[in-house]
Amino acid sequence: MKKIVLTLSLIIAALAIAALIFVWRVAFTDNVKPEEAVRINIPTGSSGDDLRAILSEKDILRSERRLAITSGLKSSGRTVRPGSYVIEPGMNSNELLNMLTSGRQSPVSVTFNNIRTLEELAGKVGGQIEADSASLAAFLADESNYSADGFSRETVISLFIPDTYELWWSIDAMGFYRRMLKEYKTFWNRERMAKAESAGLTPAEVSVLASIVDEEASRADEKPRIAGVYLNRLRLGIPLQADPTVKYAVNDFTLRRILNRHLEVDSPYNTYKFKGLPPGPIRCPSRSGLEAVLNAEKHDYLYFVAKPDGSGYHHFSRTLAEHNSYAAAYRRELNRRKIYR
Repeated sequence: MKKIVLTLSLIIAALAIAALIFVWRVAFTDNVKPEEAVRINIPTGSSGDDLRAILSEKDILRSERRLAITSGLKSSGRTVRPGSYVIEPGMNSNELLNMLTSGRQSPVSVTFNNIRTLEELAGKVGGQIEADSASLAAFLADESNYSADGFSRETVISLFIPDTYELWWSIDAMGFYRRMLKEYKTFWNRERMAKAESAGLTPAEVSVLASIVDEEASRADEKPRIAGVYLNRLRLGIPLQADPTVKYAVNDFTLRRILNRHLEVDSPYNTYKFKGLPPGPIRCPSRSGLEAVLNAEKHDYLYFVAKPDGSGYHHFSRTLAEHNSYAAAYRRELNRRKIYR
């Protein structure tokens, strides 16, 4: 009897050891093919089958069977979490499943700049996160989504300060808006709020003016001086007469020359026709544009016009006569280059 018990014990022990070796080989040995890190995106609502299909499409696994067995052992086959995940070389099936089913995703870098419209913003961001351009555009088109935060359809573009942000890939349109609102509030700290108040502007008005400065200046070091010109004109009640606002009003930023017929367009964005600031920014104001307005150069210039040498810099003037002389030289250069629109 003792021999039988001993034999059975040895068999059970051998089976247990064999099972442990099997589990170890299945769950705890390298099961990732690529020798470099690979990022995969798991859409919201994905099932275990969807996960396996994504891994197969990317050719991630050495053995799909090992992952399936490990998943069964862990009873985690249906707990797929959406997100963007970085799969590292040498990961085993257990590590892989722990990461993918716990939602331990890696953030993605989302960059946007040179944005003139909300539609452009939606298109740019929609390719970088799970929320597509259509859902982002629909969210931004509905003013009720952000009116409680003090934004209108005309001003909400000021919320999105161009930069690179670390976001979760699975973020939806509301989540993206909320994250950008947090960044906006961080930017508008006490110091910047005080500078805006000192200039007689609200944050929204700073954003509007900054967007105009961004469009006017092709040289960053001129932004504070250009901002100073516009602040002088606002203070004296002189129309801004900013060409970029006319381009916005006629919806044509390809214009290289503003003609009299453009100046007659009946739009609140036409700062030749209407005094003060337009209803909203004419683009996403950049950080440098915002800082240029908040730290505008103190001077008594009221006019500026591009230099005809193509340098991207401007002539600044205190008097209309001086400005007209510079403007005539610039027009002659446009004529010489046969630029008529």
